[in-house]
Amino acid sequence: MLKLMSDKPSAEFLALQEAVAGRYSLEHELGRGGMGIVYLAHEVSLDRPVALKLLPPELAAQPTLRERFLREARTAAKLSHPNIVPIFAVAEVADFVFFAMAYVDGETLGHRIRSRGPLPPTEATRILREVAWALAYAHAQGVVHRDVKPDNILLEEDSGRALVTDFGIAHVREQPGVTGVGEVLGTAEFMSPEQASGEAIDPRSDIYSLGVLGYYTLSGKLPFEGPTVSSVLAKHITQPAPPLSSVAPEAPPKLARVIDRCLGKEPGQRFAHGAELAEALGEALEVRRELPVALRVFIKLQREFSRSSQALVVILLMLAPGAIALALEGETVMIAVLGSLLAAFAVTPVGILAHRARKLLKSGYGRDELLVGLRTDLDRRREEVAFEYGRKPTIIERTARLVAIASLATFGIGAISFAVLWGPSPAWMGGVLLMGVSATTGVGAGLIAATRYERRRDLSGERWLKFWKSRFGRWIFKLARLRLKRVISTGAVTYRRTELALGMAADRLYEELPKAVRKSLRDLPDVVRKLEADAQKMRHRVDELNGTLAELGDDEYGSRVLAATPSSGVSDQREALASDLRGVRDAAQQRLADAVASLETIRLDLLRMQAGAGSVEGITADLASALEVADGIDALLAGEAEVEALLKEG
Repeated sequence: MLKLMSDKPSAEFLALQEAVAGRYSLEHELGRGGMGIVYLAHEVSLDRPVALKLLPPELAAQPTLRERFLREARTAAKLSHPNIVPIFAVAEVADFVFFAMAYVDGETLGHRIRSRGPLPPTEATRILREVAWALAYAHAQGVVHRDVKPDNILLEEDSGRALVTDFGIAHVREQPGVTGVGEVLGTAEFMSPEQASGEAIDPRSDIYSLGVLGYYTLSGKLPFEGPTVSSVLAKHITQPAPPLSSVAPEAPPKLARVIDRCLGKEPGQRFAHGAELAEALGEALEVRRELPVALRVFIKLQREFSRSSQALVVILLMLAPGAIALALEGETVMIAVLGSLLAAFAVTPVGILAHRARKLLKSGYGRDELLVGLRTDLDRRREEVAFEYGRKPTIIERTARLVAIASLATFGIGAISFAVLWGPSPAWMGGVLLMGVSATTGVGAGLIAATRYERRRDLSGERWLKFWKSRFGRWIFKLARLRLKRVISTGAVTYRRTELALGMAADRLYEELPKAVRKSLRDLPDVVRKLEADAQKMRHRVDELNGTLAELGDDEYGSRVLAATPSSGVSDQREALASDLRGVRDAAQQRLADAVASLETIRLDLLRMQAGAGSVEGITADLASALEVADGIDALLAGEAEVEALLKEG
């Protein structure tokens, strides 16, 4: 919670302290809202910090509001869940009405987003799932929160755990009359259409509010805004929410579809309760296990190696001209010396990489585990640099790029002046000076732009992933495996797509074949790589089409949604478009299945070959069939690209 208020205590603070003296020791005010003031206090008997939420005296003087505050505070006090801030006591002392709850050392989700911007998808999904768990528990107890918003979600500093607070306007379904039909309580920007209309609500109203919360957490924007409360409420009631992908394109498609479903206008379009939503968020949450220490160290040393190799390249470039000059002059001894140095500098990186690969093999991890680790690390790094530098060029990067281009143009002008006005003269000297200044400025600005682009895209990690996937990377691991006793692999280190797992297994089995057999099947690795890439393209295409269908109200939950809204007025054209898209989606799914099946066939062929039951001819035939599958995928993608181009032209 955030500390607030000046050091000078108010009369209200002093009066409350006098009333609770001996039981609570107040320290300072933490915050205040329309229905309460929160103080940080110390509970004397149990020697622990607590947060006291006080009903403002002017409201406590109204019997109806006082009774509601006490009743609903006692209801919330019965809730016991790891993601709900516990209430320890509800009390009336003199003219004061308050309850004591656990003090959470941290900040609100609202403050986090306002100060640091939208959260990365993985962290946002984790927080939303924890809030969904809390709401699921409350709903099971018959309690609807009615005011789910970022400032009512506390993030514990040490653990990052999300805790829901402020059930102060919660509605107990089993006790009708607490808040009647036609009474609007809550925060307009996060209010469900039925709540905004003053209608009766159920847990699905909280699901809508949590959808708005997720929308804001991932994009930093609200689906509906307006100059007045009534205008915002009217938009919630009448207008469909813009798709999350339109404001947060980096959000995974499956997660975006979950949030969009929460924002359905009709309660029947949403998840039925918090548990169902939490399950969907769990499926959307990317599985990222911690990498083993051997892989973490390898990747760390690899990044350091990238920096040192740059200096090595500079030295090689400095030595190369000297070697050429000596060769032209016939200096045999010096040529031999420089040649040895150049050879040493060229061989050293290979030796270092082979040594590290050998150490990795001894730890039980091979090239396929390294590739998975590199992909996982690259995803994490990109998420981090996107938060630090943004996904688009910053003003610093754009300015540095423009300065570099302008300096290059200026250098060209200076070079022309130097050539035209050759000879000692003020103009000639000016050209030399102009070239020097522009070159220095251009190089400096170019380095700044290149460095920020490198960090923003993490090109180093991308290059290393391509390197270890290449034939040269496989060759280094073969070199590292020489005279090394066979080590059993430690196993999978993180989640792998099916096509990726099959491709890696095929690579490993192929490398274990005799050299003569590998030579006969030299095209196999390229076919596997192509199938793997095509399967990933098809999987991405399926996700895109599912996202488009979801925007049309026809996703994996579509049949349930359309059944719940028979009078939604979907046009015939919209239905025809959805039907066409489903056909394209089904075709893409079939192509994906074909690619995975071809990879599985190749893996089984290699296993049979390893067991002595297969043949080169059999694998060759299956490779030909696999290429036909790959060609079919390429043709499908090319056709879709051509159609999209024609549509854009039209």
